[in-house]
Amino acid sequence: MVPPSTMASSSKTIRRLEVVSPVPADIDIANSVQPLPISEIAESLNLSPKHYDLYGKYKAKVLLSVLDELQGSDDGYYVVVGGITPTPLGEGKSTTTVGLCQALGAFLDKKVFTCLRQPSQGPTFGIKGGAAGGGYSQVIPMDEFNLHLTGDIHAITAANNLLAAAIDTRIFHEASQSDKALFNRLCPPNKEGKRTFADIMHRRLKKLGISKTNPEDLTPDEIKRFARLDIDPQSITWRRVMDVNDRFLRKITIGQGPEEKGMVRETGFDISVASEIMAVLALTTSLGDMRERLGNMVIGNSKSGEPITADDLGVGGALTVLMKDAINPTLMQTLEGTPVLVHAGPFANIAHGNSSIVADKIALKLVGKNGFVVTEAGFGADIGTEKFMNIKCRYSGLVPQCAVIVATIRALKMHGGGPEVVAGKPLDKAYTSENVALVEAGCVNLAKHIENTKGYGVSVVVAINKFATDSDAEMNVVREAALRAGAFDAVICTHHAHGGKGAVDLGIAVQKACESQSQPLKFLYPLDISIKEKIEAIAKSYGASGVEYSEEAEKQIELYTKQGFSGLPICMAKTQYSFSHIASLKGAPTGFNIPIRDVRASIGAGFIYPLVGTMSTMPGLPTRPCFFDIDVDIATGKVRGLS
Repeated sequence: MVPPSTMASSSKTIRRLEVVSPVPADIDIANSVQPLPISEIAESLNLSPKHYDLYGKYKAKVLLSVLDELQGSDDGYYVVVGGITPTPLGEGKSTTTVGLCQALGAFLDKKVFTCLRQPSQGPTFGIKGGAAGGGYSQVIPMDEFNLHLTGDIHAITAANNLLAAAIDTRIFHEASQSDKALFNRLCPPNKEGKRTFADIMHRRLKKLGISKTNPEDLTPDEIKRFARLDIDPQSITWRRVMDVNDRFLRKITIGQGPEEKGMVRETGFDISVASEIMAVLALTTSLGDMRERLGNMVIGNSKSGEPITADDLGVGGALTVLMKDAINPTLMQTLEGTPVLVHAGPFANIAHGNSSIVADKIALKLVGKNGFVVTEAGFGADIGTEKFMNIKCRYSGLVPQCAVIVATIRALKMHGGGPEVVAGKPLDKAYTSENVALVEAGCVNLAKHIENTKGYGVSVVVAINKFATDSDAEMNVVREAALRAGAFDAVICTHHAHGGKGAVDLGIAVQKACESQSQPLKFLYPLDISIKEKIEAIAKSYGASGVEYSEEAEKQIELYTKQGFSGLPICMAKTQYSFSHIASLKGAPTGFNIPIRDVRASIGAGFIYPLVGTMSTMPGLPTRPCFFDIDVDIATGKVRGLS
């Protein structure tokens, strides 16, 4: 592979957009641009066919071997895009991420990569729509991006549900067999009549402190400890998943068939992106690391309080086989021909809401010194950027130079005391007519996000995502407030309406911010303090004066500490619509107490997640879902109505 420093310009893949006004529907814009064959995008990155697997004409999986070949190469600049506390409509972080990259690559002649999460199909057919960006700042083919892509989410669904089946099956068989019978079936004799342990069984033996390698040498007590997991059904946290919004699967009863002998228990389905396997995919650094993380996932406890893992169930290797292709990020392109890596899409509340470490690492090597990798963090900066810094960057070892905070006039008006914003309903006229005072009052939210993000030691650039109804006076107020709060710069952007051309000033500001940055990354908390101390450090960053723990939360903290998991980072699961736990509390509230209802753990992924209030992990469908508008043009085969 040619080193990034000697890479040819990717200008041959750059397209100039012919923008029209008013801006057409996203799917119409996406369908109006003929994507380049993905092999041409790969060639512009000096990737040869041995470095990727094609998935059709316009998508390819980039293989992890690229990292090995470029191990000694310099990284490019690393930029994360977060946002202020959003309205339910979103404020355009994905669109800004794509627009910024189009500006850097298509107009400023920089080597650039966009790194995005893969969206769930649930919101695509539900209320939110797709997540490929919007307007003239999109990833294409937009329909493929938002739907099956390269099957990663389907692989996660299969792996997750295989583990779920293994859990209930193991409980079933243990209930009906003696220790000896169970052991004999787990270690059956081969053709020569000799019993052997499967390779994966040695992991459980080691965990139990049993050094014997011959099954015939185990004592009756060792046979019992090895063969009988004795899972406490009440402790099981692993649920089945599917990639569809279906509220009626949130709580179900299983085991009602006559063959299951009355082994009934309540459980439920989550949406696939809420699976811990998705978080594992996003945080893994290699195939070997993913194998360990999948095997270490804790599904519940034994009746004696010991954590039970996927490897205890003997399924860690099979999960890795199902995920072996999913570990490779998917190469796509923007409307203007700049390269994109799409990989992983963990929830931003019960998980960390960021795309994968391996995609970022590959991209940073491919752009090389003075190139740019721009990645997006889910929800507001208090959630997505905080988890990017304290979880993702801890595991990756990567250091960002710049953090972009996306702000909109409508969201700032909401934080200044404007009427409630409800997805699916028209905006109140307060949001579509000039009101400088309302914007000014709402800038406290922006200022708090700038303060928090600067605390990590990165330069902060504010991107003011302009809507047609925003006035110059309103935008000037935001820019002045951002600079007063310590932002490196604050830039008005029109990338939705104009593509990369509308984000050139943002690109210049980000470049200057990166070039001037020299501070090391500062984490919000060290890992060697207690679970409670870490929770309280995060709560303090929200503006809270204290933390209140339920009896169940106290019990779980004690259990996880006893089990040796207290050294993990914290992934707070709270509403994205406020710094506080109360969604209706806007602006930058202070003096509140954060209530921790429960504390759970994703041990394989590598974090503890306290639940602040009730978190839905299976969305429902609204009265009029997006699927009403989605269809296929039977003459051309193109998708219509996808937003």
